[in-house]
Amino acid sequence: MPVPELPPPRSSLPEAVTRFGASVLGAVAARAHDSEATVGGPSGGRPLPSPPAGLSFGPPSPAAPSADVPAPEAPGRGADLERLLCGPHGLGTAGLRLTPGKERPVPATAREGRPIPGLYHHPVPEPDEARVEEVSRRIKAWALDEVSLYPEEWEEQFDGFSVGRYMVGCHPDAPTVDHLMLATRLMVAENAVDDCYCEDHGGSPVGLGERLLLAHTALDPLYTAREYQPGWAASLHADAPRRAYRSAMDYFVRAAGPSQADRLRHDMARLHLGYLAEAAWAQQDQVPEVWEYLAMRQFNNFRPCPTITDTVGGYELPADLHAQAAMQKVIALASNATTIVNDLYSYTKELAAPGRHLNLPVVIAEREGLSDQDAYLKSVEIHNELMHAFESEAAALAAACPVPSVQRFLRGVAAWVDGNHHWHRSNTYRYSLPDFW
Repeated sequence: MPVPELPPPRSSLPEAVTRFGASVLGAVAARAHDSEATVGGPSGGRPLPSPPAGLSFGPPSPAAPSADVPAPEAPGRGADLERLLCGPHGLGTAGLRLTPGKERPVPATAREGRPIPGLYHHPVPEPDEARVEEVSRRIKAWALDEVSLYPEEWEEQFDGFSVGRYMVGCHPDAPTVDHLMLATRLMVAENAVDDCYCEDHGGSPVGLGERLLLAHTALDPLYTAREYQPGWAASLHADAPRRAYRSAMDYFVRAAGPSQADRLRHDMARLHLGYLAEAAWAQQDQVPEVWEYLAMRQFNNFRPCPTITDTVGGYELPADLHAQAAMQKVIALASNATTIVNDLYSYTKELAAPGRHLNLPVVIAEREGLSDQDAYLKSVEIHNELMHAFESEAAALAAACPVPSVQRFLRGVAAWVDGNHHWHRSNTYRYSLPDFW
């Protein structure tokens, strides 16, 4: 997908911008005359393309139906440009702003579900209900009809996950439902791998490396001797996780640019590496040091989700800007904080499950000799520290690199962080809090 046409950067950029892809800034300025194609313009985002020849590496999935639930009306180009150049605005981005802004009111329905006392977060409006219903309908049809993801007895759990509400809340700037479906399929596929290979539905640490490697070839295709290619192609349909990975990635590469697709493959490899570290501890019946657990969580975390926020938004953050150390640090901090949110909200669910599930409060209690309550409260403090660091680093990057695609990407990551918390807090089907207050 080509990089959207963007408005010109400010006429006088800070010297620090030269560290963030001067060549890209020059290209952006050269294309400024065509700024009506910007994301905030009348089109509201680029349509998803038809699959280019040779791009699909598995049996072709049916083309996604056209979107029929449009994005909320965007402001005019001038207002959009002002927001971009003044720093991130929107859901949960107060800490990223370079100038003051007005907060959107949060309706009463957004307060359903009990937030963790003392947890630093930003309340957000309820996700758009029409989009939630449409994404929920489409993802269930995909799971049942296209990839045969789960047997009938798992239907209640699939519905209770509320993935449609999750993804709509995390990607408020997605221009169409088709764009939202890119993230939704990947989220469901990733959870299928986690459940079926690692945890709840037949997962085991024994032999996990082989299963993950073969599943990863559904994301990062195998190029091998002609004699053995058919065996690999058939293996992509061998089980539900591989079918889901193959199909979700097939849809994704139709919409993403080459660097966006490769970025996702890289982050999925990180995720799988984290799975393997946790599996090794399970096989050895070992509780890692707290810092070791946090290192694992930087890999086994939500990173593949916010890293695709530009693809879901219908634009592209250029590869050299995404790869900068400052941007990577922002993404890592956001992903680490959101994953500890999962540790905290799923704490009682995991305690009730068979076996020992490692999460941050459990590891702190074991390694530092704290009570369950004190370990949980310390985990809340660690989350808050990471959240403040994320917002501080993102604000510094926004000030140093006032490029529209960078500004929008930072807003998208912040929105994902807030939407992730909102889903965990409000999903009372899955989560309940311990009685520590």
